[in-house]
Amino acid sequence: METIMGIVVGVGLSAACGFRIFVPLLVMNLAVLSGLLHLPEGFAWIGSTYATIAFASAAVMEVLGYYIPGVDHLLDIIATPAAVIAGTITTASMSMEISPFLKWTLALIAGGGIAGLVQGSTVALRAKSAVATAGTGNSLVATLELVGAVVVAVLAIILPVVCLVLIILFFIFVFRKAGRLIFGRQQR
Repeated sequence: METIMGIVVGVGLSAACGFRIFVPLLVMNLAVLSGLLHLPEGFAWIGSTYATIAFASAAVMEVLGYYIPGVDHLLDIIATPAAVIAGTITTASMSMEISPFLKWTLALIAGGGIAGLVQGSTVALRAKSAVATAGTGNSLVATLELVGAVVVAVLAIILPVVCLVLIILFFIFVFRKAGRLIFGRQQR
């Protein structure tokens, strides 16, 4: 049961990495430092003081960068593969007591995949916002992404099953919207 809950926590943190890369890693770091999370030996560095400084600095720069017009789109280009990597690492770090092959396969498919899907959704939302509002609405999108990253990361640690349900509902919503867009169905 502990292995399954670890995977659920990892998947939740991976989804948060799709909103912001370094905010969930900082939340994870603080949870390890406070004793809420325990990581295997190979991932103990995530809970170090040096990692706190690195994640906090990177999170501040990332968050501020999304409020600068033009820089936000550049960050989206960089953040898409980085979100997949961060999602893979977070899921792998929480997948204890399984074989390394299964751990990394699961981490890449579930963690990296979910982080990539969330990141792709936010990139599409930002692009739509940029076109509809000439870029003025992107700061609202950036704020919503930041809130999403914090809320999902905290929920993943404190209430992982609730977080997983919310992630599933998010993807149902996104896939329904995408289906309507692709297949031209009218909203009712």
